[in-house]
Amino acid sequence: MQKTRGEMFPRISRRKTREIWVGKVGIGGDNPIRVQSMTNTDTKDIGATLSQIEALSEAGCEIVRVAVPDERAALALKEIVRNSPLPVIADLHFDISLGEKALLAGVAGIRINPGTIKSKKHLDALLRGCKEVGVCLRIGINAGSLEAEFLRKYRTPGPKAMVESALRWVEYVIERFDFYNLKVSLKSSNWWDTVKAYEEFSKKSDFPLHIGVTEAGGLLAGTIKNTMAITHLLMKGIGDTIRVSLTADPVEEVYVAFEILRNLGLRTLHPDIIACPTCGRCEIDLMKLYEEVERWARNIRANLKLAVMGCVVNGPGEAKIADLGIAGGKGVGLIFREGKIIKKVKEEELLKVFFAEIERFLREHPERLNV
Repeated sequence: MQKTRGEMFPRISRRKTREIWVGKVGIGGDNPIRVQSMTNTDTKDIGATLSQIEALSEAGCEIVRVAVPDERAALALKEIVRNSPLPVIADLHFDISLGEKALLAGVAGIRINPGTIKSKKHLDALLRGCKEVGVCLRIGINAGSLEAEFLRKYRTPGPKAMVESALRWVEYVIERFDFYNLKVSLKSSNWWDTVKAYEEFSKKSDFPLHIGVTEAGGLLAGTIKNTMAITHLLMKGIGDTIRVSLTADPVEEVYVAFEILRNLGLRTLHPDIIACPTCGRCEIDLMKLYEEVERWARNIRANLKLAVMGCVVNGPGEAKIADLGIAGGKGVGLIFREGKIIKKVKEEELLKVFFAEIERFLREHPERLNV
């Protein structure tokens, strides 16, 4: 990943896993860590679901999962898959027979939760179908729906129980069907249990891991909980795809995921924005200014560091590492580039001129664009 001015990142040696494919998206091996999300629309509402998938794609999402709770949702998959800009994964619980309809619809992946599977007969038919058409399978272990036998054995749905369940299911798929296009997740709402489960499983298997925390909460609380677990794992080289599960707009999951990856020096998609905290010297609506810059920058795919500062006295100096920045003052603002002031602009023209300078910078440095 190309670094912006003066940036240093932790040295992370990624755990080597086998390469698998979700449609045309490679996972594991030498592929980058993939970002995925899940729609929260009613899958039967094809228009709403496709609209959300499009928004996720524009945000940088690479794989999307949709719920398949009933036959009507399964039947809607054909049109969704045909029009989706992203490979679609069908999420199955309880009625595993719906997976066969999902395969006929052309999905790129199937996610099963062993704790909710009621029919081994339908499961076996699904696994045979996945192998025949080359569809990826995710074995998704959730602490909240762990099989009863492991709860009896361990008394709690902790890391040991989750790992034993995952290993048994991986063995079942491999030995019974000689099928290897699969990835695994071991999620809990307790971020530390999640970390320990992934760490233990990664010692015993080289299948790619989809990491994240389940039932994490809303935008603020969920972001913190996910960041703690995902960062801990990624810094140990564990993780091939991530989803930041939030009780929020799924698009926010994608932005948070890329923020985590950027701050670890693993991937960059959108510009990084630094901003000073507000204080008594601030004579401009800094929060509004920041929000407008952030909203605009979400439409730019570039490896840039931008700064939004509230004080014209200290702003440029405190943000020397930024490629470009603005510092607001009373009725006026400064635009600086690589730590040097290049323009003094009226407050009402500040953003317009700033955005034009960013576009100029990118024309001069096309290598910074992430296309």
